Amino acid sequence: MTSNELIVDDLTVEYSTGGYTSRPIDGLDLHATAGSLVLLLGPSGCGKTSLLSCLAGILRPTSGTVRFAGIDVTALDNAGLTSFRRHQVGIVFQAFNLVASLTATENVMVPLRSAGIGHRAAKQRAVQALGEVELTERVDHRPGQLSGGQQQRVAIARALALDPPLVVADEPTAHLDQANLEGILRLLRRLTRDGRIVVVATHDDRLLALADQIVDLAPRYPTPAEPPAAVELIDGQVLFHAGDPSDWIYLVTHGTVEILVPRTDNGMDNVRTVTTGGWFGEMGPIFRLPRSATARAVGPTIVEPHNATSFRDRLGIASLATVIAETHVG
Repeated sequence: MTSNELIVDDLTVEYSTGGYTSRPIDGLDLHATAGSLVLLLGPSGCGKTSLLSCLAGILRPTSGTVRFAGIDVTALDNAGLTSFRRHQVGIVFQAFNLVASLTATENVMVPLRSAGIGHRAAKQRAVQALGEVELTERVDHRPGQLSGGQQQRVAIARALALDPPLVVADEPTAHLDQANLEGILRLLRRLTRDGRIVVVATHDDRLLALADQIVDLAPRYPTPAEPPAAVELIDGQVLFHAGDPSDWIYLVTHGTVEILVPRTDNGMDNVRTVTTGGWFGEMGPIFRLPRSATARAVGPTIVEPHNATSFRDRLGIASLATVIAETHVG
């Protein structure tokens, strides 16, 4: 296996849903050298699976580049992407994605046969790959006859079938109990031998000790203990934009604020108007999410910034569950 290098430069992924846009990955940089195990950490929705899909040539990013082993993946045409996925990358899916009617060997043979390898050679390589993940005694078992850990090993063997220099794995320990976890952890670390790069998306902090590099995709929004003074806004002034880091929950003490959601045509829809006594922007700070909307003043307006504690005390609310139930955006 030749020396490899993974370089992600200024990567942005933007989705359009129902006429609106979201950006789980915005300007990401990543550099991994041969033989590295890279962990992608963060809550659901932070872009882990989107990033894996870009690395594997499944998803085209909105902008930025992905380069692997000298190949600009983001510049490949459809035929080039098919070739890249077949020869350069192995994918371990979160749900295993094994065919229930096929044996372990036959499941591992699927990518080999798709690559044009003959039946006998494909079977030989599949059995070898299953041996590499310590399943020699289970080659003729079907998924229903295997434990969760064994099914995950079959999925890993399938990803390794064509000996790819890059392996991406989406939550490979998500469905495993403690008894199966240890073996999979050792196996993930062992995959980096011979210069292979392994990129794993996970919520599981038990993988931290194995990693050569950790990429935390969770938003980081430091919030001071005490909120600042009230903010005076003029007509049309924007307090925050969609996609900005979330800092404060805002209470309108005078005036009006409109909450705007960006459309795919670069326009904005007014989804809510907040007047004196109302509040907005609570979901981002409470759940550590980026802003989902833009807040803009209508006429002279004064807003009070609050953290979760001061906001609850200011409104005399016993629990933030009451606030969250309003399902506000921003």
